[in-house]
Amino acid sequence: MGIKSIGELELAEKKVLIRVDFNVPLNSSAEITDDSRIKAALPTIEHAMKQNAKVILASHLGRPKGKVINEMSLVPVAMRLSELLGTSVHMAPDCVGPEVKNMVDNLGPSEVLLLENLRFHIGEEKNDPEFARELASLCDTYVNDAFATAHRAHASNVGICKHVKDKAAGFLMLRELEYIEKAIGNPERPYAAVIGGAKVSGKLEVLENLVDKVDKMIIGGGMAFTFVKALGQEVGKSLVEEDLLDTAMDIMKKAKSRGVRFYLPVDCVCATEPGTGAKPTIKTIQEIPPTLMGLDIGPATSTLFEEALSDCATIVWNGPMGVFEVDAFASGTLAISNAIASSNALTIVGGGDTDAALDKTSNQDKVDFVSTAGGAFLEMLGGKKLPGVEALRS
Repeated sequence: MGIKSIGELELAEKKVLIRVDFNVPLNSSAEITDDSRIKAALPTIEHAMKQNAKVILASHLGRPKGKVINEMSLVPVAMRLSELLGTSVHMAPDCVGPEVKNMVDNLGPSEVLLLENLRFHIGEEKNDPEFARELASLCDTYVNDAFATAHRAHASNVGICKHVKDKAAGFLMLRELEYIEKAIGNPERPYAAVIGGAKVSGKLEVLENLVDKVDKMIIGGGMAFTFVKALGQEVGKSLVEEDLLDTAMDIMKKAKSRGVRFYLPVDCVCATEPGTGAKPTIKTIQEIPPTLMGLDIGPATSTLFEEALSDCATIVWNGPMGVFEVDAFASGTLAISNAIASSNALTIVGGGDTDAALDKTSNQDKVDFVSTAGGAFLEMLGGKKLPGVEALRS
């Protein structure tokens, strides 16, 4: 069974509970420092309002672990959402219970109610059946637009689906699925995956899944040194996961057997440590001294990687090429960001650090799709079925 779109449902006068991802960053004054996740959910919310639905929004914020923590209240989100929608958003004192039920029952068509943080209840993350039943009792129709939580089986995205007959995906969820399925289904070729970040262990399933699908695999970031060392090369003080050297070699052997071009750095920007006061120096991979560590890909590697991407029709990018938060070690990541943004390929970017790199180069609008999800994006690229997605098929 396929997944329905919210656009296929009759919503007029219905109580529609939409699971959104409003897990936004707040500063010490409880001010939202980045509202992009709220803006990403607007098309789905506004569609429900235009259809005269009674809109109930549910989200988590932070990790309160079943306790009420005032600093993790969604009240600031309700205020910002009111501004963005141009209408007052009602704020519930909780996400279940008689008072919340009464507020839902008094909602008028096109009105919006934001429930308080789901994770103030321990039953949310435990996917507790009773908590899921309570959430389901608030609505006639359920819509999941929170792809970022789809890799977790929680009450608000899995348990609730057992108790609501009419369920669908929101526009953001559908867009995430569409683009990721393009990357792992039948991509246009040549197809390249650019994978960076600190550790191989965090991307192992992604690497093992994509090496079966891509034509080119480009490895940067700290994780590259595990592959370099697996080839017998010393890498100084660079980050290496010794227990994954054999795994790294297996991935490279698999790539070779499939005819996949496998790219590793040929030079890197080194220093004694990654702090802002470090003095960077460029070394070839073969010449990293024992006292230094690689903290960014070097200029020759940037050129090599850019050339490798130049003829590609599909590019997936996850993970920075170095410690890009420090300007001295940001050049490689920024170069790759610019190369991907200027490409004519279908470009799909995901992961919080990768999004930040796009932001640093003002390239967000120059790629085809930027995933709002970190873990869910990686797990789906790694070939996993996501509980929050599969629950919508039942």
